[in-house]
Amino acid sequence: MRRSVTQITAGFLICSSTAALAQTWKQTADGVIVSPANGSEKVVRLQVYGDGIIRVTSAPTANIPAAGSLMVVARPLSNGFTVSDAQGHVTLTTPKASADVDLATGNVSFRDASGKAVLVESGPPAFADTSAEGQPFLSVTQQFNRGTDEGFYGLGQHQNRQMNYNGEDVELAQHNMDVAIPFVVSTRNYGLLWDNNSITRFGNPKPYAFVGQELKVTGEGGQPGFTAHYFLGDREVVTRQEPAIDYQYIEDQSKWPAEAKAQTTAATSGQNTAGNAVGKQRVVWTGTIHPTASGTHKFRLYSSSYVKVFVDGKEVLQRWRQNWNPWYHNYDLPLVADKPADVRVEWEPNAGYIALLHSDPLPDADRHSLTLSSEVGKALDYYFIAGDSMDGVISGYRTLTGKAPILPKWAYGFWQSRQRYNTQDELLGVVREYRKRGLPLDNIVQDWFYWPEDSWGCHCFDPKRFPNPQAMVDDVHRANANIMISVWAKFYPTTDHYKELDAVDGIYRRMVTPPADATPDFIKANFRDWVGPGYASAFYDPYNRKAKDIYSRQMIDSLGVKNFDAWWLDSDEPDFHSNLSIEERQRRMGPTAVGPGAAFFNSFPRVHVDGVYSNLVRFKPDVRPFILTRSAFGGIQRDSAAVWSGDVASRWDDLRDQVSAGVNFSMSGVPNWTHDIGGFANEERYTKQDPAHLAEWLELNTRWFQFGAFSPLFRSHGEPPFREIYELAPTGTPTYRSMEWYDRLRYRLMPYIYTLAADTHFNDGSIMRGLVMDFGDDRKAWDVDDEYLFGPAFLVAPVTEFKVRERKVYLPANTKWFDLYSGRSFEGGQSVTASAPYERMPIFVRAGSIVPVGPAIQHTKEGQNGAISLQIYAGADGSFSLYEDDGVSHQYLNGAFSRIPIRYDDASGTLTIGTREGGYPGMSANRTIRVRLIQPGRARALDLDQADKTVAYDGSSKIVRLRD
Repeated sequence: MRRSVTQITAGFLICSSTAALAQTWKQTADGVIVSPANGSEKVVRLQVYGDGIIRVTSAPTANIPAAGSLMVVARPLSNGFTVSDAQGHVTLTTPKASADVDLATGNVSFRDASGKAVLVESGPPAFADTSAEGQPFLSVTQQFNRGTDEGFYGLGQHQNRQMNYNGEDVELAQHNMDVAIPFVVSTRNYGLLWDNNSITRFGNPKPYAFVGQELKVTGEGGQPGFTAHYFLGDREVVTRQEPAIDYQYIEDQSKWPAEAKAQTTAATSGQNTAGNAVGKQRVVWTGTIHPTASGTHKFRLYSSSYVKVFVDGKEVLQRWRQNWNPWYHNYDLPLVADKPADVRVEWEPNAGYIALLHSDPLPDADRHSLTLSSEVGKALDYYFIAGDSMDGVISGYRTLTGKAPILPKWAYGFWQSRQRYNTQDELLGVVREYRKRGLPLDNIVQDWFYWPEDSWGCHCFDPKRFPNPQAMVDDVHRANANIMISVWAKFYPTTDHYKELDAVDGIYRRMVTPPADATPDFIKANFRDWVGPGYASAFYDPYNRKAKDIYSRQMIDSLGVKNFDAWWLDSDEPDFHSNLSIEERQRRMGPTAVGPGAAFFNSFPRVHVDGVYSNLVRFKPDVRPFILTRSAFGGIQRDSAAVWSGDVASRWDDLRDQVSAGVNFSMSGVPNWTHDIGGFANEERYTKQDPAHLAEWLELNTRWFQFGAFSPLFRSHGEPPFREIYELAPTGTPTYRSMEWYDRLRYRLMPYIYTLAADTHFNDGSIMRGLVMDFGDDRKAWDVDDEYLFGPAFLVAPVTEFKVRERKVYLPANTKWFDLYSGRSFEGGQSVTASAPYERMPIFVRAGSIVPVGPAIQHTKEGQNGAISLQIYAGADGSFSLYEDDGVSHQYLNGAFSRIPIRYDDASGTLTIGTREGGYPGMSANRTIRVRLIQPGRARALDLDQADKTVAYDGSSKIVRLRD
């Protein structure tokens, strides 16, 4: 029997039609509440937040704890759904999807509009009692779709070259280069937003353990653990057994043997405590691992400096990373139970960090599932989001967490930055040089440390180096450029800003409170920053409402009044002291005004950026803010924020890792992403400009710049050597020519790019797109991790290896593709060998694309009403809706914008430039529109100034016949 209960009074308890069971359920104003007969859940609540958007909350107690969401801004609905029960199940139905609850177990399953099951809880959640700051909490794990073959994407930004997460493990914990957004998008066209603010794991819920714990290791002579050999130069000074490779955090440095200590400042040299040269410091660990399970074993090497890993004599990993910013490098090994394997790890410490961790194989069905687990929470809490496409799912995510505003147009131009401009003359000199050379530029950046050394957090300028910051800002504006300034959430206790925040309990005081018995050396290593002699510092508490507003007021009163255009909210993980253990970071990040640091470990950037954004809007109500942030959390897109990938190393491996990092970040619902062109931190061979490595340094920057030109935001930044185009290479060299060409191309493509930006708001679009988003039916596209789509038209294939002059490019099936440069056409569904000369990276254009191109300009204020050239790529029908507005105000929210609909019919070769829709102040009524057709089998080299037809467009519809 199936009964509709939509007419039954809300709150009335209904017994299931399976009377023998003791379970109950009731309808509420926004969904249903179920009390299952069995399982770990005593109560399961479903709420409707939109068509196909359903929240599930459950707890092991009779009452669901009250909890607001830091990510979700939508409110539950009281209409648009029906409820029914039958055969021991209650079903909540919306037009796009339904949710079914098993009244016996509490398990929830979701079906799409056709009735197909797309997401199914594989069993009841696992709850475990835990605590934080002495308060009771729960850890929670839920598995879905056990044994699935679907593709999973999103989860924020991660640096381990993972594209399709099915079968992968991902830890969501904010870090300099890793961004935690607990949102998953599936190829089954649903999304799951996991609403928990603590450290969360996708995949195996069990944390990785040190090699030597669960995975047995023996060293020389069969002794337990690794045999560690410590060298100073060629001389071995210590040999000892160690249970694990574990110099992971500052706290672990005390394990270092005294005989092997050296005062190292570079990987190639060292001194003993007497100041005598002792040679390069090295450690070699050898051991034999003894697996007890057959299958794929997952390893994570956490490291900095130079490291190599060998297994049975074969090199499986070789990496370098700057010592103050170690991170994980993943590798998998197929191992057989009871078949030992020899491991060798070679490391040049240079005062760095290292740890080797491992996870045993999971049963295949568990390995291929959607499993999420969080360390600290009050309940199981997640949102199911149905869509008819991946774009539809992302749209649903933004329905929950907020629309993405359109960034100011200038934000999509070129950004020049360096770590850092030491004086205002340096900064202004760069702007002048770009203008003198005719290199397009919209933005210049003042990074950290413009203040007096002992005054971090004063939001003031060192008068010796920046004698007139207001004049600096004005000069940048007179050059038709914009200026961004770095503002941290960090304060020295001596500043007035710290004292004002501390007066409202708005400072994390544990960051400046060493143990009572701490020695000076301990305090310097653990409670002082890296500036000068080292200063005590603390971050403010953005969960404290008073402190949140005080922070923004201090920033605006000190800097906003000088008319800075953009705000760089650096280090907002927050990274208040690099290389502390997670536990110590959690401790010092609390207590927050709303709870323990562990319970809110991942949400700091969400709350911090939100406070700055809302106050900037109040400060200048009709000026679009721009915020650049190093970290993010669910909903960050609603705060006019762009996110960059952190202080990645200037290495080919790191360049390669940015592709999957950026694509999955974009598929996490945040459309504006960028990276440091060239990488941030350099090896000594680059900083010293060693002639033997100069060619590689230039090529690395060239390839990274090419990738940057086709990223959502186009931004050059890093430590010395300087990254300005003219500093990297002289005029006329291949490096200079390539960078100049892509810089100019970016600006020619501004009508296309700015329309993509508008579509992120109006259509919930994504600028940087995984191939799977548009070609989900092509299974080969699911796992491609070194290509992506830049809007609907371009397939971009960055070159990420030194001296490579061609590369394989997979062209997705069911369409034709054109080489951007030659116009040569290719059938999809195949890999082609694409030419990749030094000055160009492979780019293909999809058949049916309409690409609007603007005039050659030096900045985005130019060419506002200039001629438009339409590049039409035949072989399929196409459409494009060209968007324009004033580029800076919020008036687009009030309808002040225009659209020109453009359609191409391939069968007739006819282009229709439709009637203009809307308008805005300053819009020209008349435009010149040029059209050029590129057809399959008729290669035409790229020429943005050549036209087949020219149209005088006055806003009325025009039909252009491109083929007879």
